Amino acid sequence: MKVKKIRPIQLIPIIFFTVSGGPFGLEPLLSYAGDHAALLLLLITPLFWDVPAIFTVLELNGMMPVNGGYYKWVKTALGTRWGFYEGWWTWLYTFVDLAIYPGLFVLYASFFFPDLLNYKLPICLIIVWLSAGLNILGIVPVGKTSVILGVVVLTPFLILFAIFFFHHTHTPTIVNPSLHGLSFSSFSMALYTVMWNCLGWDNVTTYAEEVEKPTRSYLVSIFTSFVLVIVLYFLIIFITQHSGISPNNLQLKGFPGVGTIIGGNWLGALIAIAGMGSSLGIYAAVLLSVSRVPKVMADDNLLPSKLNALHPKFNTPFISIVVCSIVVSFMILWSFADLLIIDVTVYGAGLSLEYISLIKLRIQKPDSTRPFKIPLNVFGLCLMTLLPLSVYFIALAGAFSSTDKAIWAAVFAILVLSSAELIWRLIIWKKPFLLEA
Repeated sequence: MKVKKIRPIQLIPIIFFTVSGGPFGLEPLLSYAGDHAALLLLLITPLFWDVPAIFTVLELNGMMPVNGGYYKWVKTALGTRWGFYEGWWTWLYTFVDLAIYPGLFVLYASFFFPDLLNYKLPICLIIVWLSAGLNILGIVPVGKTSVILGVVVLTPFLILFAIFFFHHTHTPTIVNPSLHGLSFSSFSMALYTVMWNCLGWDNVTTYAEEVEKPTRSYLVSIFTSFVLVIVLYFLIIFITQHSGISPNNLQLKGFPGVGTIIGGNWLGALIAIAGMGSSLGIYAAVLLSVSRVPKVMADDNLLPSKLNALHPKFNTPFISIVVCSIVVSFMILWSFADLLIIDVTVYGAGLSLEYISLIKLRIQKPDSTRPFKIPLNVFGLCLMTLLPLSVYFIALAGAFSSTDKAIWAAVFAILVLSSAELIWRLIIWKKPFLLEA
């Protein structure tokens, strides 16, 4: 029987939700960057951080459109050890990423029930384990669900944009862009905020074999999603600046507070519902796909095969889902800002291996078929990778120079990265034959 594959009309919203899911979580940017630096960082950071990643993903995915995506690329280019590093780091980063969404759900639900903020931890735990139960039972196809959720999330913002621009009798102006007066630690946290809201382009390649005409579909879908994300982010921050809401109130009320100012309580409620739907939708989708890379790694003897055991009735990787939910239950104890630092730091390390793999494969296999090829030679690729790596290390340095709790989140992220070598040593101790792979 022919297996149905995802088309661009479904792939675009899937990528949108994987990378963004809407501007929810972007609210702290104005507190960190201020009016003068917010839009500047929002436009420049994706050019340095996202564009090289997108080009890298398109070229490597065109060469190897296989399930397992980035894990397979790194393993092919750098060997089993670094392939394990890539898979391990990505698996751990996913746990951290998942821990962010229950907290965001509570933030937007508090628009209707403000007292919920006092019960954030138990509510987050309920969300984690209800999502685990739903995923064990099974879930409707992600592609169709993403299309519906995309409409639910984007519609309130389209209404917000229409009301704002229709009621302005004069053209709103952009605040003069400047980094003057911005401390290094605040600059770093602003970078982390934008980086987190724009990461995950490689995550959409783990199911490449299930995409119809993958090279063309990914090319169209990724660039469409990128433009959609950047335009959406720019407009919401631009309108927020002109709404008159203070950065403190923005962090307390989120974008529903902006909707209330611009269109009234009904619009704030719509945006709050969109935020709740986005948080749950992203959590369920990420949890659903989190077993893909561990399964490929287990097939390569790098993780226990029992981890991906399927439920006898529902045919879902229930042990993997339970393990993931246990880890996330502890990670939700971190604050949103700390989770951003850990998330981006661990993710950025894995992304660095993908850049190295891109360059090495260009050197080792220059004649391999590349349906999409970055129009740069090896030296040009090296220069290209300096852009995202510079952003990454500047953000990390800012976290370490901070005098508050951010430094402990950065230290924890480094420990998480270091765990890959420890686990690798344990693996080869039990399975020395992997050293020859």
